[in-house]
Amino acid sequence: MLINLLLVWLVLINLTAFVCMGVDKRRARHRKARIPERTLFLLATLGGTLGILLGVKCFRHKTQHNSFRYGMPGLLLAQMAVAMYVGMQNV
Repeated sequence: MLINLLLVWLVLINLTAFVCMGVDKRRARHRKARIPERTLFLLATLGGTLGILLGVKCFRHKTQHNSFRYGMPGLLLAQMAVAMYVGMQNV
């Protein structure tokens, strides 16, 4: 049951993060109000790192920001390490 809720959460947060990257790119092109980077990092921290990284690739957005080029992959690796550690504790 808990694993199903976690999977639903991860799908939703990653979809939200991906869409936010697309929306922010569109707003940037049209010189409109942008989504703050701290919001994008919050989404990543809550589990949406993969969605952010896919958004970087698909929309070619934030590609020059070192925090997105290196920080997001680092965050994803850290999240994967935590997940693996927690998974090993439940074996």
